[in-house]
Amino acid sequence: MPKSEIVIRLGGEGGEGVISTGDIFTLASARTGYHVFTFRTYPAEIKGGHAWYQVRVGPRPVLSMGDQVDVLVAFNLEAYEKHKHLLNKEEGVLIYDPDEVTPEPHPKTVLYPIPFNRIARQDLNFVRGKNVVVTGVLAGLFGLDPSSLTGFITQRYKRRAELLDQNLKALEAGITYALKNLTKADPYYLTPTERVGRLVMSGNDAIVAGALTAGCRFYAGYPITPASEILELMAQTLPRIGGVSFQAEDEMAAIGSVLGASFAGVKAMTATSGPGLSLMTEFMGWSGMAEVPCVIVDAQRAGPSTGMPTKLEQGDLNHALFGGHGEFPRIVIAPGSVEDAFWQIINAFNLAEKYQVPVIFLSDQSLSHRTESLLKPDLSKVQVVDRLRPDEEALENGYQRFAITETGVSPMAVPGTPGGMYVAPGLEHDEKGHVDNPLASHEKMVPKRFRKLETLQKELEAPPRYGASDARIGVIGWGSTEGAIREAVERCVAKGIKVAAIHPKVLNPLPEKYIEEFIRSVDTVIVPEVNYTGQFARYLRSIFGIPVVRINKWGGLPFTAGEIQRKIEEVANGR
Repeated sequence: MPKSEIVIRLGGEGGEGVISTGDIFTLASARTGYHVFTFRTYPAEIKGGHAWYQVRVGPRPVLSMGDQVDVLVAFNLEAYEKHKHLLNKEEGVLIYDPDEVTPEPHPKTVLYPIPFNRIARQDLNFVRGKNVVVTGVLAGLFGLDPSSLTGFITQRYKRRAELLDQNLKALEAGITYALKNLTKADPYYLTPTERVGRLVMSGNDAIVAGALTAGCRFYAGYPITPASEILELMAQTLPRIGGVSFQAEDEMAAIGSVLGASFAGVKAMTATSGPGLSLMTEFMGWSGMAEVPCVIVDAQRAGPSTGMPTKLEQGDLNHALFGGHGEFPRIVIAPGSVEDAFWQIINAFNLAEKYQVPVIFLSDQSLSHRTESLLKPDLSKVQVVDRLRPDEEALENGYQRFAITETGVSPMAVPGTPGGMYVAPGLEHDEKGHVDNPLASHEKMVPKRFRKLETLQKELEAPPRYGASDARIGVIGWGSTEGAIREAVERCVAKGIKVAAIHPKVLNPLPEKYIEEFIRSVDTVIVPEVNYTGQFARYLRSIFGIPVVRINKWGGLPFTAGEIQRKIEEVANGR
């Protein structure tokens, strides 16, 4: 029986087109009407090392990258050796170059030997076209509409006529080889479906789109994997809409510039990864003390130190929650998907502006670089919040920039406003910003600043709950694990296991009332996260005082739904 859901993994040497092959195939699949979900990983070197790309394609929404590989495309022997154990044991497909790979026996695996290198080098005299030949083979084998592929290739190379012609010939050569030389023996076929106007975006794409929608008009950053694309996109886009984007000399200059722009009245953002967040930490404290709003995107990667720049880890939660000397309010938000990144970055700007605090937005390598298909966001649902400004009475009666208020939020004047002059010191200060009596001021100002989080916490909504209504097992996750958790819960519920999950997006302050209700409604709580020490599990335990079952992964790769499913089943079976 034909199967229209398929997981394809491509592996090869960094720099030989593995990632671009996956991107083109993914975009063409989405244009044909399919849902897509990808994951990519590549070496830190510019060229060389091992890179691989996985795309899951299906007619229904796809929540994770998949548990096993249905189709393995091995560009070289290393790719075959690294990934052969993941092949679907019952209906796997191996596509390989026989000049590079001699596969061992795979009893139930369909083997398609295709001389990619010879076709590119000898037939086309276009060595760099090997990856496009592979793209054509995939289209020919699995029924992907060639017009979608030619459209993307034409768009990419339209200004380079000779290169465009070579790539189109390579695509045609791959399609022709598959149709003429291969006898299809696998069940996978991407039947064209109704074409829906879906976008295919990465997490970094969505963050930029959401930030601009929220009103961000200043961006400063320093290149760092996996956040560099945010800087590149902002540099391309902000000047067109009257904004400013620039590459600073380092992360400290970037966050300092962002806070300067925000002090001047402009919504501002920076993006970095773990090493850069460490450098920005002192300015985070100044943002909290001076009550100057900003948004800091941290695309987490495996650490510590330089760590593994191109690999995943949810290792910066403790830093986001507690990093910095002294005590100051900060909001921490972690989106669960690419689409969620769009909406949550808008939320990040709204909360930064409303409460005049730093907001740390925790993405990660998986979410930043993976692509997902989504419907165009309904912008009529966007609500944009601007910071509180002083009225005429406040300006005429001796403006108090840091006035003690019930909510902790004080009106913030734009520099140059008549009557609105003030100092925004890093030293402790009184309501007007004066620093002459720090002991008395500190007694009043610390509670004043933290009332912002108390006010926000009362306004937080319950995280959506999914799974069994009478669940005995609860799963609480954060960040990019959401899709894998949801898929695992759905599978377990289908098997009769009473399990449910919640996935809070605002991590500081937590929606404590609703999380406590969820915890009290179940017997056991499982917390999956991609780090070694169980940072979120420890955080939950510090607040709610309950033991949790931890499931941790720290090898640089995301959870599969199957890994979480097995842990739920173990708990359900009393193991």
